[in-house]
Amino acid sequence: MKIEALRIKNFKVFKEVEMKGIPAFCVIVGANGTGKSTLFNIFGFLKDALTTNVTTALMKQGGSRGFQEVRSRNSTGSIEIEIKFREKTDSPLVTYYLQINERNGRAFVEREILKYRRGSGGQPWHFLDFSEGKGVAVVNELESVRDINDLKREEQSLKSPDILAVKGLAQFERFPAVVALGNLIENWHVSDFHISKARPEQEAGYAEHLSREGENLSLVIQYLYSCHNDLFNKIIHALKHRIPGITQIEAKTTEEGRVLLKFQDGAFEDPFLARYVSDGTIKMLAYLTLLYDPNPHPLLCVEEPENQLYPKLLWELAEEFRAYSERGGQVFASTHSPDFLNATELTEVFWLVKENGYTQIKRASEDTQITAYMQEGDQMGYLWKQGFFDGVDPE
Repeated sequence: MKIEALRIKNFKVFKEVEMKGIPAFCVIVGANGTGKSTLFNIFGFLKDALTTNVTTALMKQGGSRGFQEVRSRNSTGSIEIEIKFREKTDSPLVTYYLQINERNGRAFVEREILKYRRGSGGQPWHFLDFSEGKGVAVVNELESVRDINDLKREEQSLKSPDILAVKGLAQFERFPAVVALGNLIENWHVSDFHISKARPEQEAGYAEHLSREGENLSLVIQYLYSCHNDLFNKIIHALKHRIPGITQIEAKTTEEGRVLLKFQDGAFEDPFLARYVSDGTIKMLAYLTLLYDPNPHPLLCVEEPENQLYPKLLWELAEEFRAYSERGGQVFASTHSPDFLNATELTEVFWLVKENGYTQIKRASEDTQITAYMQEGDQMGYLWKQGFFDGVDPE
């Protein structure tokens, strides 16, 4: 699945912004405080709202004040989020719209719509339309419907107005459009990897996917070695190419029932434990483990991947992210690094800038000066460092 457009209104620093034509590999730059983390929080918020409810998701973002803290300062009205995506390259465009408001101190879903455009013209078909916990959903298989009059709708009621309709209906196969959206939100991954959490020995256990902070890295390596040896070997091959000297990695279970990572350097007979390996090696291993997941996430959000990595590795890491997107996933990455930016293409970069207290989103390919320099052979990171991104001081 691929997100093609994102519109945000009244969500923290984003008073009203829109991103169109979002590429499969999307890189976000901007000064501190412009909202790079907040942009990723949009995805985290939707995932939390899907798995719990809107009230809980708002409190996770804004503390006890919830809605009032999340809504843009000095603003009135609803928080609005709209996502346009396709299941496959040749699939119809699907739009999900979520409008959240508050009444008497309680948040509720003011409007929730899922609509589907089959062709390039005409009005989109509404497959889900809910307001304050009540609405209708289409139960046809999408591919079988050729005319809007053939749509079969069922009225539904949720037990609370702060629950997303897609949460309940995504459990039922008879709501296929809702299932597709639920799978997209449920399976996207926001990475907040902490090297300090990945180094220690772990209690023996089982994990198929790298967690948000990466503390289960050794368990995932053990799983890949046992159940997906081909992918494990691809990870080792890529790591050996990126980190000279590394020849093997092993997740070993001790007699005390703990799992530890051991790294073999070809120059030495005995392997090193993870606590003695460089930060860059651990982090590159974690990213490769994430990127070669046997059941890849449809969307990865990675904040400042350059931290603890040697600058010359950043170009290759950007290539790994792009390769992941070319295999069918999508990657959003934020960065401050000119070295990482140098590996990006003109259509892949957006930047954030504060205007009158709120953040606007600009696209590099729509800036005539940046476009001209890139066409002459310049690289994005050098242009960023030299101040060609209007409204942003790279320092």
